[in-house]
Amino acid sequence: MSLKPTEALLIIFTRNPEPGKVKTRLAIDIGNNAAFEIYKFLLNHTVSVTKNLAVSKEIYYSETIANNDIWKPEIYSKNLQQGKELGERMKNAFKEGFENGYKNIIIIGSDLYDLNQEDLEKAFQLLQEKDAVIGPATDGGYYLLGMNQLFPEVFQEKEWGTSSVLEDTLKDLKEKNIGFLEARNDVDYYSDIKDHKDFQQFFNKLKND
Repeated sequence: MSLKPTEALLIIFTRNPEPGKVKTRLAIDIGNNAAFEIYKFLLNHTVSVTKNLAVSKEIYYSETIANNDIWKPEIYSKNLQQGKELGERMKNAFKEGFENGYKNIIIIGSDLYDLNQEDLEKAFQLLQEKDAVIGPATDGGYYLLGMNQLFPEVFQEKEWGTSSVLEDTLKDLKEKNIGFLEARNDVDYYSDIKDHKDFQQFFNKLKND
């Protein structure tokens, strides 16, 4: 990547990890405690695939900024999400990033086990040539969104968490030059991970409890 870290920014949205408040759809099948352990597992994976990325990195917490957690302040600048709903919160994070002088900004969540560092590097490379970059999720949403200027319409009038988000976002960007990553699977439901070998440890523990 030819961009300097001062020009490229990775925004990571995360929920403050609390049992009963994370992975609630997953918890329906496996319980709050197991869902909480899986969420922490996913958070650690997100750290592992982002910490060595040669860009600036900012973590945006959902509720409160945590000091002594897995997001080391020498690697991740810490912020609080601002806004009533997800679209407004993401728009505000992008807006702040552009106002701070970043040229290429990408946002991800913190619970995608299929994501790796190479995916993120490819996304930033694409964004040097494209207006926007999208990582489609197999459930009809997206797991990554990048822009080299703010397109506020992509954050408005969306049914967040539904299968229409990607299609509606692409309509907003139909006049733009878009780069695409491979489709990836979000971890939202038990069916997303029940056959995945790396998650069997949690199900085995459930059987033994």
